[in-house]
Amino acid sequence: MVRINLFNNENKAETNTKSTPKSDIKGVILAGGKGLRLHPLTKVTNKHLLPVGREPMIFNPIKKLVEAGVSEILIITSTEQMGSIVNLLGSGSEFGCNFTYKVQEEAAGIAHALALAEDFAQGKKIIVILGDNITTGSLKAFADKFRTQGHGARVLLKKVEDPNRYGVASIDQEQVIEIEEKPKNPKSNFAVIGYYMYDHNVFNVIRNLQPSARGEYEITDVNNAYIKEGKLQYDVLDAPWTDAGTFESLHHASQMLMKESTNQPASSLVTKEQLTDMISTFEQKINELKKHL
Repeated sequence: MVRINLFNNENKAETNTKSTPKSDIKGVILAGGKGLRLHPLTKVTNKHLLPVGREPMIFNPIKKLVEAGVSEILIITSTEQMGSIVNLLGSGSEFGCNFTYKVQEEAAGIAHALALAEDFAQGKKIIVILGDNITTGSLKAFADKFRTQGHGARVLLKKVEDPNRYGVASIDQEQVIEIEEKPKNPKSNFAVIGYYMYDHNVFNVIRNLQPSARGEYEITDVNNAYIKEGKLQYDVLDAPWTDAGTFESLHHASQMLMKESTNQPASSLVTKEQLTDMISTFEQKINELKKHL
């Protein structure tokens, strides 16, 4: 059973935890926003529920977190779309994780949404994914590095052909030195993409932020605060990636995931553990039916 309070941000939604093991890092997926660039599709549904390949968009970040060993995941979205997302995702048992849900009542930026995760994090490190970021690659190696990093933050970078559309990172061998937001003359072609890893101090950083010129609390300002402390490390994602926030990138994301599923060997579509569970379930049903013979 999923229990949700849609009216008080001090109260968090809770899920049935069952027997899923606790993870040393928690996950946060930001799935709010109005999806204006995808109108009219998003007039009737949340952007993150639109199909990408054979599945809803939000399945990709969920699966990437679970692959990385994250079993406790917070989904943050708007009041209007919460019901649809809970109806789709449920408790998380289908994915091998536990979901908690929380409402962002006003769209005041990524950092503002992330601030709602403080109670959920309980002092643990977190991996934050923007819900429209799609990749065929694994995050496990990056998460493992963050597990051993100690304090600070870690971001993923992607080499792009049009860096002036993104926050662009200047880097040395280990750390991000500077992030410029959509620069006219980029100092590199490494874009900061929507995968962020933070220690528990991120919530103190957010509390000290000021709204940007557009009235929002920016995730770039959070990352720059870590840069000032010399505590923002990075990895480069070599696998295919896109954000699916426009019609063009949504189409590209679908093609990317369809190609991956087509190239995937049939034997890898279901794991050995999943097959064992399926066989056990069928055996139980057969034994129940035999009682009626």
